Amino acid sequence: MTRESTLSPKQKSIGPIAAYAAIGDMKRLHLALDHGLDAGLSVSDCKEILVQLYAYAGFPRSLNALAQMMRVLEERKQRGVADIPGREPAPVPVGAELLAVGTANQTKLSGQPVKGALFEFAPAIDQYLKAHLFGDIFARDNLDWTSRELATIAALSAMTGVESQLQAHVRIGMNVSLTALQLSEFGTGLAAGGDADAAKRLDAALDATRSAKP
Repeated sequence: MTRESTLSPKQKSIGPIAAYAAIGDMKRLHLALDHGLDAGLSVSDCKEILVQLYAYAGFPRSLNALAQMMRVLEERKQRGVADIPGREPAPVPVGAELLAVGTANQTKLSGQPVKGALFEFAPAIDQYLKAHLFGDIFARDNLDWTSRELATIAALSAMTGVESQLQAHVRIGMNVSLTALQLSEFGTGLAAGGDADAAKRLDAALDATRSAKP
């Protein structure tokens, strides 16, 4: 495997953190956060992964995961570990500018403007996706888009019944420079971390993405 095809230890460690947070497995999340911080993720990186998670798994999972992270950090502090703080995000736009930025981010990530019958049926969800998910969240610059997509792909892989969304984010991941080989490697990491079902779902999404290509 070439250097270009290999994810960094920091990138690999994102998978178990997002996956176990998404399904509410606090015991394994505790271990995953500990490992991720050891692998070089900053405190800001980990917080951002867990904050973003609420958009995919809901506030309860995100809040519980953040509370667990506080316990991990306190334990590490008691052991004398000085974790890298990381940086806070720059201010994001507001109002009409936020919607414009979010729409542009969504288009860039997806590779084309996003529209369809579902969004015409429920315009509010289209507004929330553009202004909030791709605006408020993806405009925060303290976590790069590749890391955000790895977190999203891991979370969706760990969850059931979200196959179409997982396939969409596999395609988005490839649009932000991830390769099929890297995503397959990412799935192997999920399996090695104890979530073989998540790895199978990611493999299926990769197969579906390959089959859909002309």
